[in-house]
Amino acid sequence: QVQLVESGGGLVQAGGSLRLSCAASGLTFSRYAMAWFRQAPGKEREFVAVISWSSDTTNDADSVKGRFTIARDNAKNTVYLQMNSLKPEDTAVYYCAASNSGGRYSVPRSEALYNHWGQGTQVTVSS
Repeated sequence: QVQLVESGGGLVQAGGSLRLSCAASGLTFSRYAMAWFRQAPGKEREFVAVISWSSDTTNDADSVKGRFTIARDNAKNTVYLQMNSLKPEDTAVYYCAASNSGGRYSVPRSEALYNHWGQGTQVTVSS
């Protein structure tokens, strides 16, 4: 059974930092692209960042470029999202997701290409 478990969310002031983690089990982690999505209250879930199998390729949403960094440790079956210079508009539930829809360098941005999802972790940024 595949499990993705997010952690590291919380309440932070604007300008602060948080690091999210997502621990995966029940899948061959190194053969999955891993991504973060987020969903703010009253809004649709949106893509944040993705990293390929062996960290060769990453892709970020324009709204987080230069502030958020995605990384992974295949030895620990874990993907991270380092979030710096947080803004109130970053407030959302953050979800980890796994996709085996493509090859080694694939970095899909579409939710439809992700077959495993975590339960989410809340990030709240106060102004």
